[in-house]
Amino acid sequence: MKKLLLLALLTVSSNPVFAQSTKKQILLLGTFHFENPGLDVAQINTFNVMTNKSQKELENITDKIKKFGPDKIFVEWKYEKQDKLDKFYAKNTDSLFHNDADELVQLAIRSAKKLGHKKLFAIDYNQTEFPYDSLVKGMQEANQLDLIKKNKEELVAHEKSQNQKIAKYSLTELLIDYNAEESNAENVKWYLETCNKAGKKDNFVGAYLVSEWYKRNLYMYSLIQKLTENKDDKIMVLLGASHTAMLREFIKYDSDFEIIELKDVLK
Repeated sequence: MKKLLLLALLTVSSNPVFAQSTKKQILLLGTFHFENPGLDVAQINTFNVMTNKSQKELENITDKIKKFGPDKIFVEWKYEKQDKLDKFYAKNTDSLFHNDADELVQLAIRSAKKLGHKKLFAIDYNQTEFPYDSLVKGMQEANQLDLIKKNKEELVAHEKSQNQKIAKYSLTELLIDYNAEESNAENVKWYLETCNKAGKKDNFVGAYLVSEWYKRNLYMYSLIQKLTENKDDKIMVLLGASHTAMLREFIKYDSDFEIIELKDVLK
């Protein structure tokens, strides 16, 4: 009898249907700027999310997010300005979805309202530098001609690729692509393969830029860790895709979380 009971227990525990993970599920939704301010190094065209087609897609996307059921949604808003985010969220109405193209409104607020959430959680930390001009100057002073050429070629290729996709893809296809493995790798590789090498032997302008980028994302991840409570089984993080690509690297070594892919949520 004991042997039969043991066999039954082993059978249940090995069955994925019954297996339960103690990790918290985290949906990383990396995106482009719906209202493109043109402040990034790469100049990417604006995608119009206010068309009827895109609005229908946003309804479907946020319905799928509701079905996933995150307990909290974290967004790219200055963490020290949480009170302003609370006020913005509290006064939000359905009409705003038809007038404000920002991804915070279209994805985060739309999802949170459907879920009945009382608030969004601000986690952006931007008390860091991004000295791109100094980076290029450091390459020039070090006579790193090959690196300068590589940097320019990568920038042009990225702009061309993204603008072609914007002209061709639907909003759903774009978001899935922005969260694909290849896109995440590209977002991280530029910092380590190009930026980190910049400057003379005694000039660490490249490494400084990279360290500041890591710092910003580490601080944001720290806020996610601190604000996620024991009762939260699932969370969603909406940030620029270059941020979520970095967060993926941190989560690899954090046994508290497991990543849920956007493509799987949208199936």
